[in-house]
Amino acid sequence: MKQSPCITTMGETDDSSYYDLVVVVPVYNEQDSIRMVLEEWSRALERLGIHFCIFVYNDGSKDNSLNVLRTAASAHHGTIRIIDKKNSGHGPTILQGYRDVVSLSEWIFQMDSDNEMGAESFEKLWRLRDSHDFLLGTRKGRRQPFSRKMVSLVSRIVIRFFYGGRTVWDVNSPYRLMRSSAFKELFFKIPEDTFAPNLIVSGYVAKKGLRFAEIEVPHRERQTGEVSIKKWRLFKASFRAFLQTVKFSRR
Repeated sequence: MKQSPCITTMGETDDSSYYDLVVVVPVYNEQDSIRMVLEEWSRALERLGIHFCIFVYNDGSKDNSLNVLRTAASAHHGTIRIIDKKNSGHGPTILQGYRDVVSLSEWIFQMDSDNEMGAESFEKLWRLRDSHDFLLGTRKGRRQPFSRKMVSLVSRIVIRFFYGGRTVWDVNSPYRLMRSSAFKELFFKIPEDTFAPNLIVSGYVAKKGLRFAEIEVPHRERQTGEVSIKKWRLFKASFRAFLQTVKFSRR
């Protein structure tokens, strides 16, 4: 399927086209893997015949990520758009992406840039979209240190206790397909500085009783780069995320 142009220069969003799918990808210091990730996903989405555009948000990377992204965009016939921004963190960058693209496509897919969850499983989610509002890739075979296991457990407890209802298991998975119309109102209510907006999104699914499904997606170890939040910083960040998530549940 021939793709409509998707502007790859910096500046205002091109809203002249309406897409079946827009992919939101936050990037921070991923110069060694991001081009391979974008090529893999572009091939997979083209093979499925999806009218798509990938919005890549360079969150103030200090390495050569931006130049790598520009090269990748120029090689992919206008289906990749690069947004260069000051560093604000993973969560606020994702939220900016959701807000930017929610009026540009029927579906939004968010993924991370670390290549821990591949494009080979996306078709399983895409085939189920007509009967769902939210489809999530649950990380299968994920190896975590004890600290991250505890964060995941507490995240799940917070969502189930404060948002109620039935919701997804892997509440903060970065492999999520969302029907734009079901979440548009939410994206503009979440505060811009929210550390983990995807927790709130998962809670919203339960609170509103949205139609959802989870599909297991193989999780592989990171091959390049490194996790930016570790040990004590992880617990501080998680505590902040929990407080923000609980506060939002009371709105």
